[in-house]
Amino acid sequence: MKYTDLLNITKEYGNPVYVYDAEKIKFQFNRLSNAFKTVKNLKLNYAAKALSNLTILRLMNDLGSGLDTVSIQEVKLGLLAGFKPEEIIYTPNGVSLEEIEEAAALGVRINIDNLSVLEQFGSKHPDIPVCIRINPHVMAGGNSNISVGHIDSKFGISIHQIPHLLRIVELTQMTINGIHMHTGSDILDIEVFLYASEILFETAKNFRELDFIDFGSGFKVPYKEGDIETNIEELGEKLSSRFNEFCEEYGKELTLAFEPGKFLVSEAGYFLAKVNVVKQTTSTVFASVDSGFNHLIRPMLYGANHQIFNISNPVGKERYYSVVGYICETDTFANNRRINEISEGDVLCFKNAGAYCFSMASNYNSRYRPAEVLWYEGKSVLIRERESFDDLIRNQIDVKDLFEAKNQKASIK
Repeated sequence: MKYTDLLNITKEYGNPVYVYDAEKIKFQFNRLSNAFKTVKNLKLNYAAKALSNLTILRLMNDLGSGLDTVSIQEVKLGLLAGFKPEEIIYTPNGVSLEEIEEAAALGVRINIDNLSVLEQFGSKHPDIPVCIRINPHVMAGGNSNISVGHIDSKFGISIHQIPHLLRIVELTQMTINGIHMHTGSDILDIEVFLYASEILFETAKNFRELDFIDFGSGFKVPYKEGDIETNIEELGEKLSSRFNEFCEEYGKELTLAFEPGKFLVSEAGYFLAKVNVVKQTTSTVFASVDSGFNHLIRPMLYGANHQIFNISNPVGKERYYSVVGYICETDTFANNRRINEISEGDVLCFKNAGAYCFSMASNYNSRYRPAEVLWYEGKSVLIRERESFDDLIRNQIDVKDLFEAKNQKASIK
């Protein structure tokens, strides 16, 4: 997309606004698919939590993706978007047995990461096949804040609990149709990931009725120019070879599954915000935008780096700015960042805003959540309207009569 296209979108739909480039999403999907082209059965299940807009889900379905979900609400969104139940895998954490049963009743595939829940579900529903999420105790992700494979993680069944797991399966006579792991995000060391995969292969040998092995995701994308990223092509070559070898050993053609989220949508997203104020202090020049961590929390929550460009003045002289928001908290997007000279009213573009940006947005400070726009075949399409004051109070119940009655009693006395 060109900066002029983005500026035109702000003129048409206002700001702040999220924009997603459909072509980039397609490119990433095809890139990952091609990296594993030597695997006979490959299934990419898009992680809905990264960006759950209904139109994005429909786009993924159109590309041939399955869907990875973590809540019953995401399951229902997937069904509404046209995914067949068998194309959806439900991988919750810490939910009630009742929610898992509700998902199972909708016909989606179930992934369980808790021995207690596994035993309860298997005892009540032994005829429903389930996948098991294993914690390999391997930190393949590069960011400790978003790693889920360490020994103290709340996710997955420890590999050290395999004997207990096998006893539950034997006693309940349930069928295990898949083995799953997800070690964390921002994977760079392919050898560490392959080591974790060997643990998954070894675990899989305990189950003779598997249909698939799910290796999770967490592939790192570049956040700035020259940034390192997961070498998908190298991973594809090495893991494909090992997976095909394992299938021969296992005696059955299994499906190799991934659940990419950030990898598919992060680089496709742009967040556009207008500069309200340029403020000079004794040591810092602040550029304050009409947004905050209510719309883009990742820099504050994870220390994420989002490149910021002044698309209103793309060739201006660079100066140092600290870009901050309008929330009544510390909401700093960038400290002393070199950006083309900024004036009040300019539009700043935050890159890599496709994953975990709108999906983590809130109404903090009673601010509205922005609109979402899809850039599709050279045209902008509104896929979510900007919120209004009516949206903010839609589900609130105004009990003013309660206080009026109290004041009436007080006046009578």
